[in-house]
Amino acid sequence: MSAAAGERARLRRYPELPVWVVEDHHEVLPFIYRAIGSKHLPVSNISFVHFDSHPDLLIPVNMPADTVFDKETLFGELSIENWIMPAVYAGHFSHVVWLHPTWAQQIREGKHHFLVGKDVSTTTIRVTSTDHYFLSDGLYVTEDQLENQKPLQLDVIMVKPYKLCNNQEENDAVSSAKKPKLALEDAENTASTNCGSYSEGLEKDTVAQRRGQTCLGPSPSESQDPQAAVSIGEMAETLKKGGAFVLDIDLDFFSVKNPFKEMFTQEEYKILQELYQFKKPGINLTEEDLVDCVDTRIHQLEDLEAAFADLCDGDDEETVQKWASNSGMESLVPLVQSLKKRMEAPDYEMVHQAGLTCDYSELPHHISTEQEIEDLIQSLYYLLKNLPKPTLVTMARSSMDDYCPSEQVDTIQEKVLNVLRSLYGTLDIHLVYSAESSPS
Repeated sequence: MSAAAGERARLRRYPELPVWVVEDHHEVLPFIYRAIGSKHLPVSNISFVHFDSHPDLLIPVNMPADTVFDKETLFGELSIENWIMPAVYAGHFSHVVWLHPTWAQQIREGKHHFLVGKDVSTTTIRVTSTDHYFLSDGLYVTEDQLENQKPLQLDVIMVKPYKLCNNQEENDAVSSAKKPKLALEDAENTASTNCGSYSEGLEKDTVAQRRGQTCLGPSPSESQDPQAAVSIGEMAETLKKGGAFVLDIDLDFFSVKNPFKEMFTQEEYKILQELYQFKKPGINLTEEDLVDCVDTRIHQLEDLEAAFADLCDGDDEETVQKWASNSGMESLVPLVQSLKKRMEAPDYEMVHQAGLTCDYSELPHHISTEQEIEDLIQSLYYLLKNLPKPTLVTMARSSMDDYCPSEQVDTIQEKVLNVLRSLYGTLDIHLVYSAESSPS
């Protein structure tokens, strides 16, 4: 028996599946670390199954890599878009599955294999992935620039809304609008399937497997490796072999807003897109070309950060004109003029944060109808029904920062908890966000 297999065999089991519900997504990480410390999760090679409208796979740009070995300092450095990769570099996560709705396509579909390590020149965490998601944030370096390398398998999978009425295998199809709990009706069989012999249950429930597979999006595009597609059976097998995994659900997976679109006028937002635009590199580039691309991008972002930091100290015409004289920054003038017309003291730090989201694609924005939410809830159900039982579940509401619509978040949360109850039985639910908001 390998050391890793031996460690998995010695893992403790929770009597009831714990579900940690937080507000901001990075707040789930301490509870995952707590499960590692209590030996419910292994120290390394954890699989992380992540339902979200955002990948959350960026990296704190200037954080020293060794910060990951001081967890209290680490937790203070993280934010909603960059909390997963530090856990990869720390050696905890080796397999991340990002399951995203149709409106979120920040990373190309399929399997990605790359290294996460410490950049020897900056001592920060960097990656060898050449996906635009990482290039546009200046996070790519060549392999020979990385030490303490950790391999990561990232599977990116689109989840389609499950419409039973479109499933031709079901002659008696009834729309979920007329029968909203249809997906949860065989809860008793499901709970025993997932909590008992997983492989036996999966073999018996071929209908559920077909339904689960129909929830997954199309294969990668023709320009990609046809072997890059990920099937539900393959994902289940990988998770079963791993022995312990975290199921993570951001409620904005079901309905999502781009909060910055409400902060700025259309014209202001368009200017931000021009200022922060990332010009996608061509295909078949050499390592040298990619390094040049990233260097150019880093300088562009550093100049913009410096400009808006300067404007925080004073946005007089002379300061604005000084920065607008830089190549590519001419539109600062109309942007600042527009902002000052609308508000007495523009928050230029927030303007910069908004700009950072305007690179090669916009943040997802899709406020779902009740029916669309219900369809995705059923997709979640059939996908999870085909997977082993997770070790623990983490959930983020993402409503205080306006990513998940505040008028929908409670309904979505209850629907997701009902899915989990139907699959896994009694839950040990911790409403962390509620404890934080109530008086002590």
